[in-house]
Amino acid sequence: MMTWKRWSVAAASAAGCVCLMLAVAAQGQETYKARLSPLPADAKTRPDLAGSGTVSAVLSGTKLTINGTFEGLKTAAVTAQLHNGVAAGVRGPSIQDLTITKATMGTITGSAELTEAQIANFKKGGLYVQLASEKTPDGTLWGWFLK
Repeated sequence: MMTWKRWSVAAASAAGCVCLMLAVAAQGQETYKARLSPLPADAKTRPDLAGSGTVSAVLSGTKLTINGTFEGLKTAAVTAQLHNGVAAGVRGPSIQDLTITKATMGTITGSAELTEAQIANFKKGGLYVQLASEKTPDGTLWGWFLK
């Protein structure tokens, strides 16, 4: 039979282990942010490029979780994707579709399992989100993740 004193010590030890595990798990997560702004314009796209937003990404192990908002588009958003650029500011291929509100303002969410090379690139600012709208299907807003 466990005495009150032994039970108290056991409960305190268990609580300490839980706190330690939570602290270690929190340290294993890295948060990055991106500011979404209009892509470079040309004569054809200039009239339709408008809007802004913010996106955050949390890296936990190899899983990247993305959440954000956007507003001010001239036409409804149609897609958003996570891209793997060569470096910050340099375009690259899409690696994951994201879920968006198909409107002129809304949310962006999603997650992706990254390779070791993609994680290294992410930590150097090489991953970015690109959002496209009805009149600018090649991209309206984009933003690179930075710590």
